[in-house]
Amino acid sequence: MDQLFSQDTHSFFRSPVREIFKRVDLNKIYSFAGGYPSADTFPLNDFSEIMQRVIREKGGQAFQYGATQGVTELRQAVADRYSVPIEKVQITSSSQQGIDVITRVLVDPGDVILTFNPSYLGALQSFCSYRADIQALSKDLNEWDAQVEALKAESKKIKFVYAIADFQNPSGETLTIEQRQALADLARKHGFLVLEDAPYRELRYEGEDLPTIYSLAPDVTVHLGSFSKIMAPGFRLGWMFGPEDVLDKVFVCKQSLDLCPPVFDQYVAAEFLSSGKLDANLKKSIELYRGKRDLMLGLLEKYMPEGVTWTHPKGGLFLFLTLPEGFDAVKFYDRALDAGVAYVSGSFFHTDGKGLNTMRLNFSFMTPEKIEAGIPLLAQLIREEL
Repeated sequence: MDQLFSQDTHSFFRSPVREIFKRVDLNKIYSFAGGYPSADTFPLNDFSEIMQRVIREKGGQAFQYGATQGVTELRQAVADRYSVPIEKVQITSSSQQGIDVITRVLVDPGDVILTFNPSYLGALQSFCSYRADIQALSKDLNEWDAQVEALKAESKKIKFVYAIADFQNPSGETLTIEQRQALADLARKHGFLVLEDAPYRELRYEGEDLPTIYSLAPDVTVHLGSFSKIMAPGFRLGWMFGPEDVLDKVFVCKQSLDLCPPVFDQYVAAEFLSSGKLDANLKKSIELYRGKRDLMLGLLEKYMPEGVTWTHPKGGLFLFLTLPEGFDAVKFYDRALDAGVAYVSGSFFHTDGKGLNTMRLNFSFMTPEKIEAGIPLLAQLIREEL
């Protein structure tokens, strides 16, 4: 059978997060592994009301095929919310599809994609599936230009730099305004794009909003957004802003992928957005997640052994632990899971396999009671391992 598979399949790799879900019932352990939002943030009554209204008002149109760019009502609602022309709004079947379709239309095997270490696992999976050459940018922005020049000297084709500017998955960290501007300047100078992934941007718990990279450089930036974290992931909807020539290629490519995003879901999302219910629900979600983040940070401070550090995210769903050198979070995982607690090793988010002594923890999914029990257990296991 192997001879039937394409060469691309050899570049696929399994998500360790999804493998965890196959092994265990998340409701029976303390799972800090996934990136699930809390089901408590899903406004079921609002959804029920809006769905019935959509069926009454749209009838069979809500269940027909739709435009590849997305239904006009949702595109206009997104355009109004983020102050962009509707012509530059493409609706996607999740922001994950946005990552994949941009990679598909821009990248040939061997082309370079720049990103950070660590970086979003789902993006790395997509980049690998198209046989991209994934290169990690230095932590020091003063070294970026020299890195790019060195790659160009090797006749490497750089297509884009991938960045989650706000509350990154997995680290929870946020790019400074200087870093955002430097990425825009780097792309303009060297003739590639910035792929700005922003699924967590509206989940800010402290501090002031920073401008998007897209707002600083719309000519060289493709911006991805998602309803998964601010509405519900089951709708599988996202959006994309970008240069018109890029969106045109995406438009044609999507015709061979899914023809159009799910039409009924789009009408529901458009009504949820334009009615103000999204903003009202977002306030409740932020309050809930801020409390869970603060609870987890306090428990880490109280129970983690000396030598363990972690990030303090100002938003999003994750924080990132760094353990002493020599700690292997991949090998330690089975022991932790046997004891009833799950996380994701940070090495899976690295382009080079490093970060063995790191782990990602999610604070949005578990109840406060489970966080209060699970973090001390994880700390105890780590202390025993050390």
